[in-house]
Amino acid sequence: MKDECDYFTLSAQHIQRNYGARIAVYDFTLQLKKGEVLGLLGPNGAGKTTALRMITGNLAPSSGSIEVCGVDLLGEPQKAKAHIGYLPEIPPLYLDMTVNEYLRFAARLHRIDKQRIAHALEHCKQRCGLADRGKQLIGTMSKGLQQRVGIAQAIIHEPDIIILDEPTVGLDPNQMREMRALIRDLGKSRSVILSTHILSEVESVCDRVQIMHDGRMVLNETLAGLRQKDADLEMEFTRLTQNPQPITH
Repeated sequence: MKDECDYFTLSAQHIQRNYGARIAVYDFTLQLKKGEVLGLLGPNGAGKTTALRMITGNLAPSSGSIEVCGVDLLGEPQKAKAHIGYLPEIPPLYLDMTVNEYLRFAARLHRIDKQRIAHALEHCKQRCGLADRGKQLIGTMSKGLQQRVGIAQAIIHEPDIIILDEPTVGLDPNQMREMRALIRDLGKSRSVILSTHILSEVESVCDRVQIMHDGRMVLNETLAGLRQKDADLEMEFTRLTQNPQPITH
């Protein structure tokens, strides 16, 4: 039988989120292919985080539909979320836990079989450059290492889709370079959504870019397509996001 994640791992169709008369995200559509790294760009307040919260099942859309590996997120949320790993903008870390304690806790939350937890823990630590950090308290770690722990909890259950919201905020240049290398590596076998406002980050690690502005998607293009058109991502971003376009009913 053909794997349900063989091609499109995520399909969000015309999703919208209203807060009274204000529309935070308007008629947003996103399709993600297996093995694709998508950069979700936009200025602060563009609606990126709201869109990601809907896609991950943390916020119900006011309208539209979302399928994760062919599973209706609204109809079967538990089954759909099992395919997703999520690192929110503020990593959900417990600073008084060691790395091992925290990742075992994450494994139980993701309902990994007890017999598999030890292997899953070692595998994700190795993947995230944390192999020798298992006994270290998270609160004593640098910002870059804490971000790695955040990614480790997002991938410990080997999800088909990994969603990272501003994973390099607050990192120094060396830590940013290491984080980008990790994201590229994850993209070899998983679908990845990278939400950011750093254009060079998208150019460095992504296959495709979507730009949001005032709750709307204003660009959906591959990086190769932009290069073929001799289009400069920074100039396109500036052109598409300069003028505010508030959305109301």
